[in-house]
Amino acid sequence: MSLAIVHSRAQVGVEAPAVTVEAHLANGLPALTLVGLPEGAVKESKDRVRSAILNSGLDFPARRITLNLAPADLPKDGGRFDLAIALGLLAASGQVPLVELQDVECLGELALSGAIRPIQGVLPAALAARAAERTLIIPAVNAEEACLASGLRVIAVNHLLELVAHFNGRTVIAPYQSSGLLHQPKPYPDLSEVQGQTAAKRALVIAAAGAHNLLFSGPPGTGKTLLASRLPGLLPPLDEHEALEVAAIQSVASQVPLTSWPQRPFRQPHHSASGPALVGGGCRIWKLMRRIFGVCGRSARQPLYSLSLNNLGDCVLF
Repeated sequence: MSLAIVHSRAQVGVEAPAVTVEAHLANGLPALTLVGLPEGAVKESKDRVRSAILNSGLDFPARRITLNLAPADLPKDGGRFDLAIALGLLAASGQVPLVELQDVECLGELALSGAIRPIQGVLPAALAARAAERTLIIPAVNAEEACLASGLRVIAVNHLLELVAHFNGRTVIAPYQSSGLLHQPKPYPDLSEVQGQTAAKRALVIAAAGAHNLLFSGPPGTGKTLLASRLPGLLPPLDEHEALEVAAIQSVASQVPLTSWPQRPFRQPHHSASGPALVGGGCRIWKLMRRIFGVCGRSARQPLYSLSLNNLGDCVLF
């Protein structure tokens, strides 16, 4: 069959909308056309995929190839679609059984040698794949992060040839099992370690109980940072949904702490941080909405502490 469909996931902020990679082989002069609103990194994938397939000892179809990334109105960026594109071409050319691709989702960037490189934003894609009840095929480096989505079947691979051999029945890749190194929380600083500061400690407890904003005012060295760093220990533990929400934000920013992800991080941006550094910026607004939105955006359900508000500027405080 000259048409193959492979499922994948895009990255839009902390969401992972479904993307269908359609590969069609037609008669005519050899050519490859990529459509579906791809950005620069996705357009370059056709060269990476070609080299990866050839260097893996597989046949790159010498036909007129059309690749469509649907939905067409969703911008796609990054190298996360390389693996899905390669599997689509191999399935359309009969080198991989089509039936094996029906209930799987593929993410991964291909090296020219056929090795599969890690990507960012794996956890949102893993949560979406679990909701869709599909198996997720990802680079082996990202496997531990994907296992945070409990109940998801994860296939971790290092090379394109491993996956082709698995789909053709020559080898069997067992579902990845977590190494068990997760959930090793670190103790929070204890408020009882702070001597004196009775009024400030009471204000801190009230702010934690009601999820209020809190402003400490005083000269340097009076304990403002010391008190603020004790706030996470006063807050209730994150439930699984909240912890996964925080971890998904960190996944997009490639900062997931696998050993302490259920904990509330304490974010303390530098007092000289600019407005764009805190709230995001430096690009067009439609691109900004698809990316992680600065320190403030990464601080969802987390204490955010900033020293010396007078250095931040009116636009940041607003």
